[in-house]
Amino acid sequence: MTDPDPSAVKQILSELRDVSKEKRRTAVMKLGMMGGDEAIRALMVAVANHNEDLLVRGRAAMMLGKLGDPRAVEPLIRALDAPGFQTPLYAAQSLGKLGDPRAIEPLLRVIESHNDKTREAAQEALEKLGYHNHSEPNDQKIGEPEA
Repeated sequence: MTDPDPSAVKQILSELRDVSKEKRRTAVMKLGMMGGDEAIRALMVAVANHNEDLLVRGRAAMMLGKLGDPRAVEPLIRALDAPGFQTPLYAAQSLGKLGDPRAIEPLLRVIESHNDKTREAAQEALEKLGYHNHSEPNDQKIGEPEA
């Protein structure tokens, strides 16, 4: 894959700093489609920005999953606690795509505390990580009898 055109990246990064949340929402999608190191870094900053529009943060979480860079795991784990439903939902889905076991415990917490769609996304992510029905990875039981 070739690196994105630096002038195009620069233009999209300026859109990501625009006062218009519509422009920022579009910019995160463009960055996700473009890929590359600068795009990944900018998306990680956007998903972690507590002052950012929730749709921008949610779309940034979704695009980080699409890009598949392991550096996004920690910002996505922190995004599971973001307000609203879109950012935690997309963060959970993206963590499933990234396949990093560091996400297992945070995803288990999501199952206990979020709405149905986010809980479902967290469960699907855990299954992608090899964690099924509250059992340990590789299906080793945790020692509690089933009720």
